[in-house]
Amino acid sequence: MAKQKAEQLEKENIENLEMINVGIVGHIDHGKTTLLSKLTGKFADTHSEELKRGITIKLGYADIILKKENKKRYVSFVDCPGHEMLMATMLSGAALIDAAIMVIAANEGIKPQTKEHLVALQAKKVNKIIIAQNKIDLVTKEQAMKNYQEIKKFVKGTNAENAPIIPISAQQEINIDKIKDMLMDMEIPKRDITSKPEFIIARSFDINKPGTKITNIHGGVIAGVLKKGVLKVGDEIEIKPGILEEQANKFIYKTIKTKISSIYRGAYPISQAKPGGSLACETELDNIITKSDALSGSIASIIGNLPEISERIKIKYHLFSEVFGQETQSKIENLKLGEIIMISVNTTITVGKIEKIKNDEIELLLKIPIVPIQKDSIGIARNINGHWRLIGFANIV
Repeated sequence: MAKQKAEQLEKENIENLEMINVGIVGHIDHGKTTLLSKLTGKFADTHSEELKRGITIKLGYADIILKKENKKRYVSFVDCPGHEMLMATMLSGAALIDAAIMVIAANEGIKPQTKEHLVALQAKKVNKIIIAQNKIDLVTKEQAMKNYQEIKKFVKGTNAENAPIIPISAQQEINIDKIKDMLMDMEIPKRDITSKPEFIIARSFDINKPGTKITNIHGGVIAGVLKKGVLKVGDEIEIKPGILEEQANKFIYKTIKTKISSIYRGAYPISQAKPGGSLACETELDNIITKSDALSGSIASIIGNLPEISERIKIKYHLFSEVFGQETQSKIENLKLGEIIMISVNTTITVGKIEKIKNDEIELLLKIPIVPIQKDSIGIARNINGHWRLIGFANIV
């Protein structure tokens, strides 16, 4: 009975807890998903193909309520893929987080995707970083110290220059408590609860099991992060760009309108959501619309709040000095008129053709339209030898 009362009290207070979104980033096989499972007790790789191949393909999620003395904090984790072919998904993950744990295996050191992920964090303006020097149980003390010095040299002059480096073994659960303590002490970003809500959708799905009775069917679910504003159960919302429909032999995106029927933060039902922490909102939508991440990359808000979707945008950009993510270094050439580039805006990934260039601004014609919110941060990637490589960042003008 006492345990049930404690759980009920925790559910009642969940809306008022401090919240932070933390990304787990780094090169493939350096132990990101294992670390996440030791921090939370949950494996984020829930898709059969991911479990079979042993890599994270989609963004994985897990959360935990951390406690230290009389203080509690709700931490939502996003497990970002480390494989080079999945950089676009990693950029989507970086758009959702306040802070990051960068995992570097002591027995392998700095790898191409380690560099690319650090640059991605910089492009998305993620400056709160913890470096987990993993797999220290597989190296000697001398090798660990050498790797530590390599990491210090690697982060010098970057947004992670002053990041703490914690030697850990995720597999043996060594120093996991130190990571938790740092997450508890990390400064929470100031949240904007007065602006119009912007809910960034990273996943959408159907939670009904086969054979569910009609009377027990739940509506389609959208999951992601509330960047600003407040959302409540009962709110009528619009989702943009929405769904692709054919009209008069043309395919166009149609805005979806629906109502929020319930909100969950992890396993806890809440009546209203404020920014911080991952959320799942059950809606009145038909599950055909939300299944298989069909609405991933969209934005939701109260009806009438979002700007019209656009296939043309103007961005102010900055290019890096060199290409990261490759074994060999190469300089980044300037953008060219007519060039096709990939951009990531929040969780939307699209490609665009450069139609105008003037100083540090370009205008793009996009293949998939976006919701152009002024000053939103954008990652820019170029196709180099068959791979999309991050080459810079930008902001919507």
